[in-house]
Amino acid sequence: MAGNRTSGSVIAITGGARGIGAAIAHRCHALGATVAIGDRDDAAATGTADALGDRAHGYRLDVTDEKSFTAFLAAVEKDLGPIDVLVNNAGVMWVGPFDEEPESAAAAMVAVNLLGVIRGVRLAAPAMRARGRGQIVTIASAASLIAPPGESTYAATKHGVLGYLTGVREELRGSGVTISAILPGVVDTELAAGTATGAATLLSPDDVAAAVVAIIDRPRFLLTLPKYVGPLTAAARLLPQRLRDAVLRRMVPDQVAAVDGSTARDAYEADHLR
Repeated sequence: MAGNRTSGSVIAITGGARGIGAAIAHRCHALGATVAIGDRDDAAATGTADALGDRAHGYRLDVTDEKSFTAFLAAVEKDLGPIDVLVNNAGVMWVGPFDEEPESAAAAMVAVNLLGVIRGVRLAAPAMRARGRGQIVTIASAASLIAPPGESTYAATKHGVLGYLTGVREELRGSGVTISAILPGVVDTELAAGTATGAATLLSPDDVAAAVVAIIDRPRFLLTLPKYVGPLTAAARLLPQRLRDAVLRRMVPDQVAAVDGSTARDAYEADHLR
């Protein structure tokens, strides 16, 4: 892959039927990639692929199930060839006070956001290492670096993802396999319905898709969106605790307050977390 590294690549995307995943599929496909769209809603995955046309294929994928993920990767390789890039995009989020969070919601976030990423890396990376090339891009979150009130368990899963990727990246050093993570703020999707953005601008799914293409074209480990979030959080960590708290409270949204009394998230959470 030279020049536009996306062109000619086989790119597999988890949670690819809607939102950020669909935007990634659209942008990569437009740049000449062959895209495999995996989603637990296989009809939606097929529909998104059909709308793109040639070089787009939809598959059923449940990232919480080992057999499903193994079958997805095998089917993509059989149908399309070796996977150049796996995009770990699937994610779910419950928002509200920590002591009102249903245990089922916490379990779902750990299963999808953390164990789903671990499973994807563990299943996809060995074949890439054997070929001496490949990239795994994970859509993590700015919550990998901060923890907004109301998103405590979600942030815990994203902190876990960043820790896991940091260790695996070192294990794969020199293998030809690149580990990358994109850490966006709040994105305008159903996952973020009813939440606040804090000091940052609301991102679009295509903003994240553009970041995926950028990190494929110029591989690196971390990319925050907006870009200033990374340096700002790093600088805040150097401050005394009281000053750090003051800075972060101005920067990070209070999602408990944002969703208090709101029904904006009811449909999403009923569909994804119960």
